[in-house]
Parts: sequence; C-alpha cells; structure tokens
Amino acid sequence: MDDVKIGEILLPGDDEEQEGQRQRVRKRFWPVLKRAIRQIPFSRDLVAAYFCALDPRTPARVRGILLAALAYFVLPIDGIPDFLAVVGFSDDIAVLTAAFAAIRGHIREDHYESADRAMMDGLQDTV
Repeated sequence: MDDVKIGEILLPGDDEEQEGQRQRVRKRFWPVLKRAIRQIPFSRDLVAAYFCALDPRTPARVRGILLAALAYFVLPIDGIPDFLAVVGFSDDIAVLTAAFAAIRGHIREDHYESADRAMMDGLQDTV
C-alpha cells in the first residue's frame, strides 16, 4: 500500500463519519480479531487502540484516526482479502501501523489494562 492511500484511509472524518465508523467497529471488531489474532503481531496494541478509540477522553482527531484504521481492519472488503493466508492481513497491518505512528502517545496505560482484561476474559480460547 502506498502512503497516499494509507493517508486517505486514516482521515479522521467529521462527527457523522466517526459515529458510523464507531458503530461498525463496535459491531465487528471482536469477531474479526478472533479470526486474525494469530496473524496480527501486535494484538495487544490493537485491542488497546480499540479502547482508546471508544474513550470519550481521547481527542477527536486521534479518535477519528483510530476509528478509520479500525474500520478498515473490520471491513470485509479491503485491499487484500483477509481470507488469504499469511498476506490477507498485511494491508490491515500497514494501515494500523501508520495509525499507531500518527497517534503515538495517546494510547494510555488504562487502555492497555482494559486490553489485557479483554484478552484474558474473551479471547482465551483463541490465543
């Protein structure tokens, strides 16, 4: 994926667009994560980003970037179909890595603590 496309994907969007992305992410995040957890090398960071994106204390721009990246992650159709072994999530990883770089420092320790609890409680059978 080139930088231009990733930059377009990570646009924070307006309030209405962010709300739509928030709803899509909340609905599809956990099922997609359970399928992808073995292929995503930074699952804990991904789950912490989920909690950061849904945290009302997170600045709107940061929340928008994370919601855009997470929405791309949960979309059934993207640059490389996720059902392809090994390479299926590579475009998702590229987008998520760019998002993490753009919002560096905004994912707080309490987001990681929530991620740890969620991963221990809900994902034990998939990890």
